[in-house]
Amino acid sequence: MSKLLIVESPSKAKTLEKYLGKEFKVLASYGHVRDLIPKSGAVDTDNDFAMKYEIIDRNSKHVDAITRAVKDADAIYLATDPDREGEAISWHIAEILKSKNLVKNKLMKRVVFHEITKTAVQHAIDEPRDILMPLVNAQQARRALDYLVGFNLSPLLWKKIRRGLSAGRVQSPALRLIVERELEIEAFKSQEYWSIHLESRKHQHAFDAKLIQLDGKKVEQFTVINQDQQADIVGELLLKSAGKTTVSRVEKKQRSRSPAAPFTTSTLQQEAVRKLGFTTSRAMRIAQQLYEGIDTGGGAVGLITYMRTDSFSLAAEAIAQIRGYIKDNYSAEYLPKLPIAYKTKSKNAQEAHEAIRPTDISRTPTSVEQFLTPEQFKLYEMIWKRSVACQMAPAKFDAVSVDLSVGSDANLFRATGQTLVFPGFMGVYMEGVDDAEEENETKLPVLETGEILDVQKIFGDQHFTEPPPRYGEASLVKVLEEYGIGRPSTYASIISTLQDREYVLLDKKRFTPTDVGRVVNKFLTDHFTRYVDYDFTANLENKLDSVADGEHEWIPLLKEFWDGLHKQIDDKKDVERPGTELIDEACPKCGKQLSKQLSRYGSFIGCTGYNDTPKCDYKRNVDGAAAISSEPIVMGLDAASGKDILLLNGPYGPYLQLGLPEADAKKKPKRVSIPKDIPFANVNLDIALQLIALPRDLGLHPETNKKVIANIGRFGPYVNHDAKFKSIPKTDSVFDIDLPRAVELLAQANTGPAPIRELGNHPTEDGQIAIYAGRYGPYVQHGKVRATIAKSEDPESLTLEEALELLAAKVLKDAPAKKKPTAKKVAAKKTVVKKAVVKKTAVKKVTPKKTVAKKAAVKKTATE
Repeated sequence: MSKLLIVESPSKAKTLEKYLGKEFKVLASYGHVRDLIPKSGAVDTDNDFAMKYEIIDRNSKHVDAITRAVKDADAIYLATDPDREGEAISWHIAEILKSKNLVKNKLMKRVVFHEITKTAVQHAIDEPRDILMPLVNAQQARRALDYLVGFNLSPLLWKKIRRGLSAGRVQSPALRLIVERELEIEAFKSQEYWSIHLESRKHQHAFDAKLIQLDGKKVEQFTVINQDQQADIVGELLLKSAGKTTVSRVEKKQRSRSPAAPFTTSTLQQEAVRKLGFTTSRAMRIAQQLYEGIDTGGGAVGLITYMRTDSFSLAAEAIAQIRGYIKDNYSAEYLPKLPIAYKTKSKNAQEAHEAIRPTDISRTPTSVEQFLTPEQFKLYEMIWKRSVACQMAPAKFDAVSVDLSVGSDANLFRATGQTLVFPGFMGVYMEGVDDAEEENETKLPVLETGEILDVQKIFGDQHFTEPPPRYGEASLVKVLEEYGIGRPSTYASIISTLQDREYVLLDKKRFTPTDVGRVVNKFLTDHFTRYVDYDFTANLENKLDSVADGEHEWIPLLKEFWDGLHKQIDDKKDVERPGTELIDEACPKCGKQLSKQLSRYGSFIGCTGYNDTPKCDYKRNVDGAAAISSEPIVMGLDAASGKDILLLNGPYGPYLQLGLPEADAKKKPKRVSIPKDIPFANVNLDIALQLIALPRDLGLHPETNKKVIANIGRFGPYVNHDAKFKSIPKTDSVFDIDLPRAVELLAQANTGPAPIRELGNHPTEDGQIAIYAGRYGPYVQHGKVRATIAKSEDPESLTLEEALELLAAKVLKDAPAKKKPTAKKVAAKKTVVKKAVVKKTAVKKVTPKKTVAKKAAVKKTATE
């Protein structure tokens, strides 16, 4: 009996073929095979939201391969990923096959693999099921909702703000979070406050205590608000103390700290950002590789369970294996008497998967390190440690709290300290902070009630309140989950979309909204308040979950949403164009009123007489720091050279210049282009000083004793040492990078540029195929052959087969081409010359044929 198994990923297909044997043929769909037609009317709102699908161009060849294989198969198993997207892909494949009348009288079933191990795969094959239409309908509803927002609200943004903008059902509330946090920071007014401290010691052990009660009243944060007040209090307490303090209370407790739950999609993304410095999308991509299968010497095997999940639960077999590992490798006190169960906080745990865990806990990180890339190893190690730690005993601390009275019990200082007495799970894994930070424990000397100690000093410590921090990737993911906006599997794409649309910038690992992001957010919050409301978005997600659970139908949900959105768009079509705001200030050049406007560089102040005759071209930055003009603007003085820093706008964009060129000078003044990732509106004297100070001398390389510098070139920031260059990744800053980090990057340069993604070995030739970031964009490389990836293609989703086709096309393109002689020229030549030309031409014709044949062979190998 011939059997066909269809999965999403080609790498998973290779792993499964080894498990299932010759009876099965395994093909990959390479993700989604159909999508809505990219035009208006794809969702027919007048006909029960009928959805018009078409096969995705780039995957049509994979669909063709599947349809050919189905003709020869007796049974078809749809084994796409075990989530809503995977269920929908299986349904789309089934619908395509049914439309071609290819599955009549054939078995077609759905199977799911929560982990790619031989036992799990065989178990899934033995227990197939039908496609679950509630899951499919939930995915269709989500896609339709996103389409209705995108195709109807985005054109309004184009008309009212500028072309190319987009609004998203989930991305817009996420943008609102970032903008509102920035507005909080801008509106924040810092307040001064003081804390009062007493320093004492017993024998050689000094310690610090903080004032908690003064004259019988509790000391709050703003009890002491200025230096004069703290000076009076310190003076009064010194007088009352007479150099002595009494221990009035000693309290000793044992505290414990329990381990964190095993990873969900959200917590994995947060920890990968915090601990490993990954982006959310990179963390998910590497997790996908670990799930789909890694060759550990005995063939490919999935190292972790499925990585899209909201559930904290673990299979009983997994818990037993983890507990067995702890029992064999740690002393008895590290193993709790009973397994630890974790309750899922999410109301709708995604498809009730397990938490993310290793498929085999005995496969330690050290034992598989040689088979993994550095990034794969780091992520696997973190997942493995968290899984072991979640079943270990709590950590135990001896905590001490001591009150010291000064003058009387009306004036109390408090000192607290704790000592780790049993590490428990902390010996394996610590959540959220580096393990080293836990070593900073406060230890107090042994003190007894009534004991009198010397006062070393009483002093005040000045503080200022700080604004809330900007969101980083980890904190944004956390707050999205708390609000119920989107689902963990969508967080990475939400963040990528906000950056790709240039609504936000990620600077020093923190998000700041651009001027465009602010204008879009203001327009949406002013006119489409409901659709960027956090509760509304979260409730819509809950309704989609109820569709997936089979509790509600999806068509009424779409109708309710569309009726409201359609009316709102119709009501707002005549609202005023945002982005131009008159201000109460006259133009210094012509006297007309100025306005705040939006350009490709961000917001600026410009004259309203720009379209008049004669026109006034006065423009400046919103805060007055810079002008967008062909005339040089003085930003400030560079102390090192004693020259003015000038801002100019050239044919290739804005740049800084150090002083004006001198008539008799042979050398041109120093110039620095303003990088594209720094919005023009943000250029002020501080940024100008940082840029003009480049290149930065980071120090001497520890191995060569030669200089290492950091600078910005035409292709972005880089470090340079001994004629070797290495680009500085976006996660680092050219202004902050230090010598150790630069040395680390340069070490990578010695082995060539690090690939963005490794696609695998060439199926017919030696060497790996990988994707790299080039000067002119991403490219795919095998050996010496490089093929540019088109802007319309996403390098993150490029498959091995697609890469092979690009490389084959590049070889064909670079093959020597023959110029056909014109009839006139041929006639003018002698017969001997004609023969030579014909002979030469015939030789040239062979090369493209060989290349084409090679390409066909590659396609066949990659498909099988």
